Amino acid sequence: MTLDKAREEVDAAITRKDPRGLAFENAFGGVTSFLRRTYTKDLTGFDLAVTGVPFDQAVTHRPGTRFGPRAIREASTLQTFDPPYGWDGFDPLTEFSIADYGDLAFDYADIASVPELLQAHTAGILRQGCGTITLGGDHFITLPILRAYAEKYGPMSVIQFDAHSDLWPDDDMERIDHGTMMYKAVKLGVVDVSRSVQIGIRTECPDYLGIQYIDARTCHELGSSYVVDRVKAIVGDNPTYVTFDIDALDPAFAPGTGTPVWGGLASWQAAAMLRDLAGINMVGGDVVEVSPPYDTTGATAIAGAHVAMELCCLALWNKRKK
Repeated sequence: MTLDKAREEVDAAITRKDPRGLAFENAFGGVTSFLRRTYTKDLTGFDLAVTGVPFDQAVTHRPGTRFGPRAIREASTLQTFDPPYGWDGFDPLTEFSIADYGDLAFDYADIASVPELLQAHTAGILRQGCGTITLGGDHFITLPILRAYAEKYGPMSVIQFDAHSDLWPDDDMERIDHGTMMYKAVKLGVVDVSRSVQIGIRTECPDYLGIQYIDARTCHELGSSYVVDRVKAIVGDNPTYVTFDIDALDPAFAPGTGTPVWGGLASWQAAAMLRDLAGINMVGGDVVEVSPPYDTTGATAIAGAHVAMELCCLALWNKRKK
């Protein structure tokens, strides 16, 4: 979209005719769809759908991630003027059609209904031929999403950026807890543990259930290239889901999260890893645990928006024009 065209199509998220192209509206005004993409439930002709899940009733400590999707969308308006840096000229906003599918609708007082609703929500997008990039919300949301993906692809490879393994034992599959979501995903058979890996871990976990992990200290000492090479060797060409808990970043870079842990990844490390993962068979992903009430600067939402953009690039990289 040209600057002249932007002047004609105010609030392009709801008025633009062509879903492709950069957007040049003022970052401080207008409809805050993700990256100024078209708001739509009709995914005909679209390649990827971004959706939000403003759910934070599964947290162990500080709530607030219900405000994450809105904050990430607002922060993303700063990224709509140029192609993402470091992708060798690849511009997913111009080469592909990305939709903002809006948020999951649910009754905040009926928590037990959320997993089934979210699984159906995700499955509905997949049936329309699009992958999903989901804006959370707390990390519990990844479990219903993985269940929907497993229905289509079988057990998934998962790349999990996180300070925590989320493998706390809990065999009550109806219990909703962001600290047990990966444990349940493994027990339910929706994760291929032999081809999954966790990155940035820096809290104790007595049993990784066969999932390989690269803790934060290893990331720091051996570098991003080592991490990427090892991750690619683990996941291979298996259909892969990438889940990025913003607390993978050190609190210096992302203070707005429910359970911050020191010693985490720097923003530049996460950026390098995500960009160098290009070529994996990524079919979906999410960024979760952005909690705006704990960060008055907005830096955490900005980080979340950048992660989400990188996930869009990863999801579309293999489909680009050669």
